[in-house]
Amino acid sequence: MLDGTKRFITGAGVSHAYVVFATKDPSMRSKGVSAFLVMRDDPGVEFGRKEDKMGIRGSPTREVILTGARIPADRLIGEEGAGFGYAMATLDYSRPAIAAQALGIAQGALEVASRYATERQQFGKPVAEFQGVSFMLADMAMRLEAARLLVYKALALCDAGDRRMTYFSSVAKCFASDAAMSITTDAVQVLGGYGYMREYPVERFMRDAKITQIYEGTNQIQRVVIARELLKALG
Repeated sequence: MLDGTKRFITGAGVSHAYVVFATKDPSMRSKGVSAFLVMRDDPGVEFGRKEDKMGIRGSPTREVILTGARIPADRLIGEEGAGFGYAMATLDYSRPAIAAQALGIAQGALEVASRYATERQQFGKPVAEFQGVSFMLADMAMRLEAARLLVYKALALCDAGDRRMTYFSSVAKCFASDAAMSITTDAVQVLGGYGYMREYPVERFMRDAKITQIYEGTNQIQRVVIARELLKALG
């Protein structure tokens, strides 16, 4: 029987299946955590209100509420007490996916900003010809390409099952999401007042980019992981 509530669940209420990590004794800490498959229509499973989010508004986010939810024994995933290890291993694969999401958002923002800068005329010439704007576009492009290579590197290591994937997954997620936030903010700046209007897509790119710095572990947590893995390798 499972009891508890988890906030900010992507796809909650729409998804048919959920992986729930639960403990039978908090004093056992990570050794007491097990993973279970919970279905949307299981008795005792409910969902909270749909959150009104700043970005990624096309994806529903809600609470998952378990009240005396009885889950069959065969819904235990793997071994009892091994759930924490499964969760940590899963992050090595899911973090590069968030990095790829950030990369796509940033790519879209750069394309819109570049196209606008070549079309927008000021003082008789495209604003892209002004050094202040062209340098901004160049910096955006450099951050984007660096992020792209890190994402590809992390994904290749995941495919190979390389032991370095924990380190590179966090590096890629952290760098790509920080880059996406910077690139989308600069894209709004390139468009000026138009960038602040919903008529143009860059304000949405900017809002959407923010969550990539937060979920699958905040970028502060990524820096903890990166430093830990770096120092571990030295030891």
